[in-house]
Amino acid sequence: MAKVDRRIVKTQESLKKAVIELMAVKNFDDITIQDIADQANVNRGTIYLHYQDKYDLLDKIMETHINELKEMDTWACELEWTDALVPYFEYFEKNYLLFSTMLASKGMPSSFRTRLLASFMEGFRGEIDKESGKNADLNEDVMLQYAGTAYVGVIEWWIKNGMPYPPKDMAKQVGTLLERSL
Repeated sequence: MAKVDRRIVKTQESLKKAVIELMAVKNFDDITIQDIADQANVNRGTIYLHYQDKYDLLDKIMETHINELKEMDTWACELEWTDALVPYFEYFEKNYLLFSTMLASKGMPSSFRTRLLASFMEGFRGEIDKESGKNADLNEDVMLQYAGTAYVGVIEWWIKNGMPYPPKDMAKQVGTLLERSL
């Protein structure tokens, strides 16, 4: 595997940060490549060395965070709900600006929410209790839609309201609800 030049990584991180910061104050459609370049303190041409356009840059931001959350799924499913959700809520807290912008802003493309929901639903698929009989009369697709939509909705609410409860409290509350549902 080829080693990535740290300057490239630093530039890409700067561009991603610039877009997120701009989206916190401006509709995405109103953000120009020049705005991003100015915010990141780079030339316009530098952006095109790394991304096709601002939509490609936004897509890469979404992809990065969805993939990081999916990586957490691989070990989280081994834990009890409450314990498993603590790192997720800590991740949302750590990346507050991104999630507040991507989920709570009116001018944001809905594709992030859609991708986040699909990712959570896929993660919940293996968590449905099929042995106790409590879900015997329930359709798996309905259960996944219900749990995924509720989870994303609670995250949105938590972020929009300035994270009124610490991540551990949120994990306990949401973990208990998801365990009842799935």
